[in-house]
Parts: sequence; structure tokens; C-alpha cells
Amino acid sequence: MAEQNFFDFNVKDSTAQAYPLAQHKGKVVLVVNVASKCGFTPQYKGLEELYREFPKDKFTVLGFPCNQFGFQEPGSDSEIQQFCSMTYNVSFPVLAKVDVNGDKSDPVYKFMKEKSPGLLGIELIKWNFTKFLIGKDGQVIKRYAPNTEPADIKKDIETALKA
Repeated sequence: MAEQNFFDFNVKDSTAQAYPLAQHKGKVVLVVNVASKCGFTPQYKGLEELYREFPKDKFTVLGFPCNQFGFQEPGSDSEIQQFCSMTYNVSFPVLAKVDVNGDKSDPVYKFMKEKSPGLLGIELIKWNFTKFLIGKDGQVIKRYAPNTEPADIKKDIETALKA
């Protein structure tokens, strides 16, 4: 049996419909747990710039709203969509709100944390805007701290696209 990968998971979109990650198979994917009321929220701008810079058939950004850090994502999924669109002109997929830590952690986050733990091997996500770069094969390439600016990931994305 083949090793599990990112594209094996199904999540929910902002309208609670099934969103199979397999639709991005063969692409490089940047996954980010996002929040509307966080000090890092302006990173939406940089994430959108990355999303627009690379061809859609080769790269995407996926936002996973999360309210586990300082309750900084209190809105409903539709309110989150409106905020992202109106405030940052976000056009990349922002999916349904999820938990990234704890017993109710979304399975795709359990997978990514296990494959790419943080500092000192700690799997726990520490804050909003932790990022995971997923390769075309569905494996986690790298995990980035919340304070890593999207522009600083560009070279890694370019390398992954050439792989």
C-alpha cells in the first residue's frame, strides 16, 4: 500500500461541501491556518501575491481558518469569506474553519504535523499563520513559523515546482 499523502484527505469548503484535496494532485500547495483578527493577518496580502504569481495548474494556496489561538477567528465561515474578499481581495480557497490541535484536530493537520514537526520535534501548531509546503507528490516539504512572510517562501515554491 502506498504511503498516505496530503491528496488522500477530504476537507470541507466554506459552505460545508466536500472538498477533496485530490483535486490539487500534482500541484505544489501552501497550506496556512489563518485568522482574521491576528497580528499576522496582513500576510493574506503576501499569500494572495504568491497565489497570483504562479500558474494555477501548478500551485495553490489553501487557507484553513482556525479559532484556537486567542479566539482570533470568531466569525462564521461566510463572515470569514466576506472578510478575506473585502479586506485582502483573496481569491485562493479559504476553506471551512477547523481545529489544528487537540482531539478534534482535522486529520489533514494531524498528517502534516506528524510529517513535519516544529522546533524540537513538537507537533503542536503554536499560532495562526503556521504554513506547510506540500510537494507535487503530496508529501510535506517544509513547515514555516507564523512570522515567516509569504515572500520568504517563494524560492522554496520555485524549487518544489521544478522537482
